[in-house]
Amino acid sequence: MNFPRAPRSTVTYEPHLTTAPDATPLDSDVFQRRFFIEDVFPSIDAGRFAVKRIVSEPVDVWADIFRDGHEVTSAALRWRREGERGWHTAPLVPVENDRWHGTFVPIELGRHVFVVEAWTAGFATWRRDTLAKQKAGVDITLDLKEGRELVAAVLPRAGDAAGRLQAAVNMFDTAGDARPLLAEDLAVAMATVEPRPDLTWSHAFPLMIERARARAGAWYEVFPRSQSDSPERHGTFDDVIARLPDVSAMGFDVLYFPPIHPIGVKNRKGKNNSLKSQPGEPGSPYAIGAAEGGHDAVHPQLGTIADFRRLVAAARSHGLEIALDFATQCSPDHPWIKEHADWFRWRPDGSMKYAENPPKKYEDITNPDFYCADRVALWQALRDVVLFWAEQGVRIFRVDNPHTKPFPFWEWMIREVQTRFPDSIFLSEAFTRPKVMKALAKLGFSQSYTYFTWRTGKDELSSYMAELTRHPEREYFRPNFFVNTPDILPVHLQGGEPWMFKSRVALAAILSGSYGVYNGFELLEHAPVPGKEEYLDSEKYEIKPRDWNAPGNIKDYIARLNAIRRANPALQQTANFAFAQVDDPAVMGVVKESVAHDNVVAAAIAVAPGQHDVWFHFGDLRIGPDGARRPVRAVENLVTGEWRLVEWGGVRLAIDTDKDPIVMLRCVA
Repeated sequence: MNFPRAPRSTVTYEPHLTTAPDATPLDSDVFQRRFFIEDVFPSIDAGRFAVKRIVSEPVDVWADIFRDGHEVTSAALRWRREGERGWHTAPLVPVENDRWHGTFVPIELGRHVFVVEAWTAGFATWRRDTLAKQKAGVDITLDLKEGRELVAAVLPRAGDAAGRLQAAVNMFDTAGDARPLLAEDLAVAMATVEPRPDLTWSHAFPLMIERARARAGAWYEVFPRSQSDSPERHGTFDDVIARLPDVSAMGFDVLYFPPIHPIGVKNRKGKNNSLKSQPGEPGSPYAIGAAEGGHDAVHPQLGTIADFRRLVAAARSHGLEIALDFATQCSPDHPWIKEHADWFRWRPDGSMKYAENPPKKYEDITNPDFYCADRVALWQALRDVVLFWAEQGVRIFRVDNPHTKPFPFWEWMIREVQTRFPDSIFLSEAFTRPKVMKALAKLGFSQSYTYFTWRTGKDELSSYMAELTRHPEREYFRPNFFVNTPDILPVHLQGGEPWMFKSRVALAAILSGSYGVYNGFELLEHAPVPGKEEYLDSEKYEIKPRDWNAPGNIKDYIARLNAIRRANPALQQTANFAFAQVDDPAVMGVVKESVAHDNVVAAAIAVAPGQHDVWFHFGDLRIGPDGARRPVRAVENLVTGEWRLVEWGGVRLAIDTDKDPIVMLRCVA
């Protein structure tokens, strides 16, 4: 039988501790320890980083626990929220081969820690051995006296159990009756009050408890300034409010804005990222800061802070949360440039050191020097920006290019914000090397951008999902599958085929608990800069209104996907995932099960056009609650409502990508 295990051992007994040359080894605390507590699961890098869970979600803990000798071992879990004084306790029970298991359920948001503790159960050891002797016909007179002394010794501190313990002692003293001393209920009472002289604790393991939106949500990205009716008119927060019913009707949960701050004038970029802007061109919103203010101000043409708060409230009434971009760069006109020149880098000739990714230059922005002499004040100022927007009602932040800033800053800043606002969520926009992406997730980011945008074939999608759902990634890395972004128009979307747009959004919505689209996707926008994965006439550099009901849109298709996601908890997570065998290299088969094991969804998704007649094979898959898992017996088509029995371990499915590139099935056992 296979039990969950951490990738590295975490041991409380460390036999290689060194002592001073004249120290007596037997004086060392390490030689007073009786227990090994190792291979604790779940843990990330031996407890350096926090495992992530959702509030009120059970946390299963496994550990190897053993000691020398034959005494009975007892063990328990202890956990608490950071800042709490007392500990909560839950039992650990042995399963097999010194592997122990226990569960606890945190009910508060925020950072927690848990430990595994073990001790020798002295009375249980005595009772086990005495019962064995009694069964074998061995005289237990002296053993009973020893048991009586064990009970009597704890009477002064027995509390509520004192009556039961005293009664057992009295019955033995007056009648010599062994049964009260050997009774199971007495052993239970003794377990709570007897001393634990060899009590051993594991290391403390961190645990981050977040709200459900940290694990599941459908994101929709818009530029507020483009929510107008004309390219000549700058959109406002009121224009965004007018669009809320449309976004809500498509079933999205999060409405995400790129920066909404004043935009610098110096070196402002023009249309299609030209180096010089023309009069009236709005510039890139990522060139943050102007005479009107910096990161804690809104672009005056969008409205006021009060207007923004009104938008946040209006979005909430439509079931939407507002997410803001947190980008640390500054335009040359940012107030900080004058007020805190030492926060930035300057060239030998006295000119500003602009941002660059050689040979590319970004003359409209400069990056703060995170390790400048006044870095404490800089870090605090950036933290205060996030706190300011949290005070305006924003609890979700998409962080721009976090991999180009110091890891310690993000670990500190996220902790600082979540200490004040435990419901805060941070999305890491880091399209970078795998280990860097994962490091950012470990140190605190709730969600992460991924390589899904470029994974298209069945084999590479399968390989990538296997990576994301294995241990330890599944314990800390929550993917957000964006199908496109303002920066990225993937090659596979540039043909504008409706089936491909449907397939990609379906893959994102089904495979990942969180996914996102940049607006215009539902209109099948696909005109690229020739030879590049970039949008022609990019909205980053111009105001771009649209006809949101233009012919050929797939809004209804997206709305149906999101409705199915909301109705099926299995699709609101990523980790409980399995592949299903499908006899077509162009059709991917997956099965997802909810955390509570009460909802299972299977999907067949075509990644190539045409008609596909496939056999979807469930194999030896078992579904349902622990202890009662059974094979899939029947499936319900989540679009048509048709029920079918599973025969010979599978079902025959027909996919016509001109109509719908996916089939989704609810499974029952």
